[in-house]
Order: sequence, then structure tokens, then C-alpha cells
Amino acid sequence: MAEALVKAVQSQFGAAVLETHNQHGDETIVVDAGSWKDIAAFLRDDRRTQMNMLTDLTAVDYPDREPRFEVVAHFCSLTRGHRLRVKARVGFEDGEGAEIDSLADLYGSANWMERECWDMFGVKFKGHPDLRRILMYPEFEGHPLRRDYPAQKIQPLVPYRDVDNIEKLPPFGDDMGMSFGRQTHAFGSHEE
Repeated sequence: MAEALVKAVQSQFGAAVLETHNQHGDETIVVDAGSWKDIAAFLRDDRRTQMNMLTDLTAVDYPDREPRFEVVAHFCSLTRGHRLRVKARVGFEDGEGAEIDSLADLYGSANWMERECWDMFGVKFKGHPDLRRILMYPEFEGHPLRRDYPAQKIQPLVPYRDVDNIEKLPPFGDDMGMSFGRQTHAFGSHEE
């Protein structure tokens, strides 16, 4: 069935499908970055494909190649039981210009996946509703999964956030997170 998916995309988008391949039974299409969102919408909406689930979205860094990054999305049809991997290449060799259209308005799961891809690789998703760091703190410099990221880099120190009249630091409220500081729990006392 996956071969039929590839043929459906090729017949609809022609030259925007740059290459196709199959590895271990998984079909992959590499598409022009300018057609990325249109192809994702087609995969979701066309009655032949019905790819109603985006299961993963990430990037792969090839620092000695231009375009430098491959943005990779894995689509799945829950109704038809087939899947397809879609890739698009973006960015210059120096890491700049890595941007592609956001899929967040097509697939809700794309929201956090695109934020993670931005945070870790620096790929910008045009039209994303809230593109900001999700794993690193806001002051973090660079993108740690880029292959040229200096592993020994010292990051800026962030001052301790002192908050009056609260036992836990934001973003946690009193009813969230671990219950540090309690003297007893279900198994008895911490005191010896």
C-alpha cells in the first residue's frame, strides 16, 4: 500500500517529489521544501491517503552538505493502516536559512515537535503559533544537536529565581511536582 501512497503524491505534485526510496519496508519521499505543507495537507485530506496522524517530526544535520538539514516527518493513517516518511532539505552549510512551513495548523502534534526541532537544531517553522524553546532554557545559546555544536561550551549562568512566600519555584505550584521537604510519607518518617 505504501507504494500507492508514493504514486499518489507523485501524480499530484510531480516535480516537487525529488526522490523516493524504500528501506526495510518503509517508503520515504524527499520533497521540495516549498511544497512541504501542501503535501502534508494532501496526505491528511485525500481519501486515498487519509494520513490523519503525525507521529514524529525531527531533523537530521549534515554539516558538510547544502542544504544542511533534512526535516523528517512520519505520517500514519489510523483508518487505512499505512505510513509514510516525508523529508525536505533546508538551510545553508553554515546553518542559516533553515526554515520550512509549520504543520501545526494541520496536525496538533506538530506544535511541540516543531518547537523541539527549533530548540535542538535551529530549524525555524514559518507560521508556528509559539516557536520558542521547549527543552533548553530561554537564555541558552545555540542548538545542541547540531553536529558542530561545541560540547564543552559554557552556557550563560542564569541567576537563582528567588520567590517570596512559596515553597516551590515557578512553574510548579504547591500541588505539583515532587513533595520535597515533607517529614513523613506513606511508609513512615524520614527522620532517624
